[in-house]
Amino acid sequence: MKAKFMAIDMGAESGRAVLGSLDSDSLTLEETHRFLNTPVRVFDSLYWDVLQMHKEMKQALEICVEKHGSKLDGIGFDNWGVDYALVGKDNSILGAPYHYRDNRTDGMMEEAFRIVPREEIYQMTGVQFMKLNTIFQLLAMSLAKSPILEVTDKLLMMPDLYNFLFTGRKVSEFSIATTTQFYDPIKKNWSKQLFERLGLPYHILPEIIPSATVVGPLLPSIRDEVGLSDVPVIAPACHDTACAVAAVPAKGQNWAYISSGTWSLMGVEIAEPIINKMSLEYNFTNEGGVGNTYRFLKNIMGLWLIQQCRSTWEDAGQNYSYSDLVKMAEEAKPLVSVIEPNYEPFLSHGNMPQRIVDFCKDTGQKVPETKGAILRCALESLALKYRWVLEKLEEMLKKHIDVIHIIGGGCQNKLLCQFAAEATGRQVIAGPVEATAIGNIMLQALARGYVKSIVEARELIRRSFEVTVYDPTIASGWDEAYGKYLQVMEKTVSL
Repeated sequence: MKAKFMAIDMGAESGRAVLGSLDSDSLTLEETHRFLNTPVRVFDSLYWDVLQMHKEMKQALEICVEKHGSKLDGIGFDNWGVDYALVGKDNSILGAPYHYRDNRTDGMMEEAFRIVPREEIYQMTGVQFMKLNTIFQLLAMSLAKSPILEVTDKLLMMPDLYNFLFTGRKVSEFSIATTTQFYDPIKKNWSKQLFERLGLPYHILPEIIPSATVVGPLLPSIRDEVGLSDVPVIAPACHDTACAVAAVPAKGQNWAYISSGTWSLMGVEIAEPIINKMSLEYNFTNEGGVGNTYRFLKNIMGLWLIQQCRSTWEDAGQNYSYSDLVKMAEEAKPLVSVIEPNYEPFLSHGNMPQRIVDFCKDTGQKVPETKGAILRCALESLALKYRWVLEKLEEMLKKHIDVIHIIGGGCQNKLLCQFAAEATGRQVIAGPVEATAIGNIMLQALARGYVKSIVEARELIRRSFEVTVYDPTIASGWDEAYGKYLQVMEKTVSL
């Protein structure tokens, strides 16, 4: 058995194309193309540069053909959740798709709750409340009386848009559909009741297809342009976190995961959604996973905090690599002050170092005075947030979680991985780094019959990629720091 699959993964800073070569014993990866994915600001709004992304994706395929020939066994797209494009009956993209960090959703949750109470929305969807959710983005368009909605044929989540642009088929894959906050996991379809109560046009919602489904053949025009032979476009799990969780090299049942990158998504894999007063109170979400499972998780701001510090310092002419930043944090004094990573003002682009300083000052803590102190404060606070989420998961699941798997790019941050082990008192297994691409490729292989189940896929992943184990030590100060974090959290309006 030998097969080649192309995973095209869109991240918050960049997109990349990864070629997976699969045989019966192992999977190997090769990054063939990486490109910037930078939102575009026009006046006061933030948009996707969607046509440039389309061009880069085709270039990725051209590069693959030049290096490896014209045969591929599948192409799969994945992306973060919530963002979408609107498409007309003539197949045109109607307007530039908005980026979720655009400020048009300010106040939209409150507007929605005036029409449908918060508790009812959660009961119908099981999705955590964040102002960036698709439902609030759409409501903003509706309340602004956008004429685009009146001529929309279908709403396509961003990876669904790529599937459409490369096959001509307008469908929505299950895992990405569940991020919208208008998918009903009990009825296993779009929530028509919620959509119509909010005055939104239900007819724009497309057919939902399962994960690991062949969407259709690559359009002949693109096939000929890039030089490929006939190849299917496959919906793996189009939500990047669902792909990443599919690649967790876990055994047994008592494990949790952290998909670590710009966001840290921490949760467990379960057979049925958990929708009750406790999950609503803690603002946990139920999102579609592979094999008809659900990812019961909490969104945490993640390495966005570090990325924005780096960006702010770069704007001031001070350039640091990520390894430089980790070293600076490592040398700073431990557990001096804490922040709430999900503090809403941290969500936006801007001067993150100053925001962290201001947060510490406003909450009566010692203010971090150096770059290293700011970075260490952010990383330690992430680890403390992981402890809080772990406690809530165990409380709601009524079981002990033995091990935490950290996957994705953030697992390369050894300092954060050790902090996570210390803060939670659990063994942390870090890796694989390229979990999203690996999951994307293995789900394509599942759709094509090269592997028979997700269990078999995870066994192959364990054979193919190394992991790093972090055990908690008897480090002092974490319990006291956690008590301080809980006090800060109670005073903070967070996501």
